[in-house]
Amino acid sequence: MTRALGPVAWPPAPIRTERLVLRESEARDRAAFIELFASPEVRTYLGGPRSRAELERAVPEVPGRRPGLFVIDLDGAMIGTITLDRRDEERPGHVRVDAGEAELGYLFLPEAWGRGYAVEACAAALGWFADALPGEPVVLCTQTANDRSMRLAAKLGFTEVERFEEYGAEQWFGVWSPVTGSG
Repeated sequence: MTRALGPVAWPPAPIRTERLVLRESEARDRAAFIELFASPEVRTYLGGPRSRAELERAVPEVPGRRPGLFVIDLDGAMIGTITLDRRDEERPGHVRVDAGEAELGYLFLPEAWGRGYAVEACAAALGWFADALPGEPVVLCTQTANDRSMRLAAKLGFTEVERFEEYGAEQWFGVWSPVTGSG
């Protein structure tokens, strides 16, 4: 279940980086959303691809329009998404007694891999989050077998809290704590 980020106005103004724009979802993004969820490469560590036919029926005309979801736009086209959702308190891995930490998630189309877009986009989203909710930690959970995601977590400054078994695989759980906002 997705829970809102709290007292944050949504959607924020688009966030611009050197090469990317993080923005709210639009109808023109629907095909890219379907591609993300149907891609065997993207879904390797996320339970496998979903059926394209099922996605064509299930994905709304304007997909992903909800608090905490950014579309990553490169030259006018969606190349991925970033989510900042509250981590389900029933799941293992927490850094606060009351749980419900913000959790960073990301998906990129394979053609966008290996170009530094994930670091650029996630760093921008974390900077926005640090300004919007100062001092609040952000957590990240990924399979230890997902080398790309493990490298991204390190580049973004996440530090390991623990490892545990979930979904039949070893998970790495880390935290990012801004010292002085997006500084």
